[in-house]
Amino acid sequence: MSALRQGLQQKLLQKLSPQQIQLMKLLQVPVASLEQRIKEEIQENPALEEGHDQDEEHETQEEEEASTSEDDEELGEREDDISIDEYLTDDEIPDYKTSVNNTSPDEQRREMPLSVQGNFQDLLLSQLYQLELDDRQYQIAGQLIGRIDDDGYLRRDLNSIVDDLAFSQNITTTIEELDQVLKSIQTLDPPGIGARDLQECLLIQLERKKGGRESLFTAHKILTEYFEEFSRKHYDKILKDLGCSDDELRAAIGEILKLNPRPGNTANQGQRSAEHVIPDFIINNQDGKLELTLNARNSPELRISRDYREMLDHYSKDKKNSKASREAVQFVKQKLEAARWFIDALKQRQHTLFETMKTIMDYQYEYFLEGDPRKLRKMVLRDIAEKIGMDISTVSRVANSKYVQTPFGTFLLKTFFSEGLQTDSGEEVSSKEVKQILTDCIGEEDKRKPLTDDALTKILNDKGYNIARRTVAKYREMLEIPVARLRKQL
Repeated sequence: MSALRQGLQQKLLQKLSPQQIQLMKLLQVPVASLEQRIKEEIQENPALEEGHDQDEEHETQEEEEASTSEDDEELGEREDDISIDEYLTDDEIPDYKTSVNNTSPDEQRREMPLSVQGNFQDLLLSQLYQLELDDRQYQIAGQLIGRIDDDGYLRRDLNSIVDDLAFSQNITTTIEELDQVLKSIQTLDPPGIGARDLQECLLIQLERKKGGRESLFTAHKILTEYFEEFSRKHYDKILKDLGCSDDELRAAIGEILKLNPRPGNTANQGQRSAEHVIPDFIINNQDGKLELTLNARNSPELRISRDYREMLDHYSKDKKNSKASREAVQFVKQKLEAARWFIDALKQRQHTLFETMKTIMDYQYEYFLEGDPRKLRKMVLRDIAEKIGMDISTVSRVANSKYVQTPFGTFLLKTFFSEGLQTDSGEEVSSKEVKQILTDCIGEEDKRKPLTDDALTKILNDKGYNIARRTVAKYREMLEIPVARLRKQL
């Protein structure tokens, strides 16, 4: 039987303070969402106000804060049980857990994508009145619509849905009944909705097209009898079997290419078209000299509530020293400190964003002058982190969520980071440059005989880039460019 032992052990742990955690969260917030984040904080903390302070107000604020600090010291000497040190430890309960609004900002942001999905389901449900369904079929239709994904497909097998409805909804049905209701749903808008695969989706849309054009008839035959050959672009076999000309096949394929392979996206098209990327930074070229500015919405004016400062002063001078008075002091102090932390965190956020972007701009100066992707230097997160003296994770938070507006477009910062490779001359170049050359080569290729990965590798090697075929394939996939066979056109 082993004996119990007692001993001392020393561990070195890194623990983030509440202020640091708050700064990390604010760094991830893009400028488009910053205004809403500030409104949430103001709503949760009445000691925080939005507004512009005049110079006199700043002086008054400094005097009042100094006075409040003296009062705090006097109060701390009288009442050790409500010393402010007790409220500023790393382990204190965050404000959002003691505020009236008992929901964190993170939880509120997680609700945003759900509203889009709800709108999509509502769009379909609102059209059910057009169908001649009885109460039972209407209930089944609602369940089927609830299982249609954001692309507009019903990907779950009907057999499984029969079991789902029996166990979860106490609805006994059959595959035949589900199929009948599903066909009714497939008549709703947008066309192609409720399909179980791409072939069915395209056929639904094609059958709803009006007109007796020969191209529509040929397109329908291709989708029903030669879908696999069409998806693999084996046009020679289709031409031989159908006995049509190149022009006739080209017209039929043109009809198919006009169809929407993801009809569910149409439901949210209006909402997405209203969304605009709001840049966090703006770079201007002033006669060959780059100037960097933060978007004005990155620099909101906030202030500490004067009423709350006066309230703390009032309670601090209260000689009653009652429990209610101590609790009031604790509450007011907590809100004032939380307000100061938030204002300081916003200032630190602004400083961190500017320093990070300024370093990136200086590192890629030639690129931002001309906008030529071939001017991009190899740059990884560590390069910027070392120059600004910050952690790699901090740079990553900035790069992954922030946009910069330049004279030649608006870009996500992480697109400027890339690995590097060497040329025959030993010069290190960015992978962005290689990807741009690949894009140019594929854009200029003969679509009847697209360039294979081997051919692309040879072109790059001839240009002096030491690159393997597998790397070319990897870059092509990263650019979302299909293989040569799938790029072939008539």
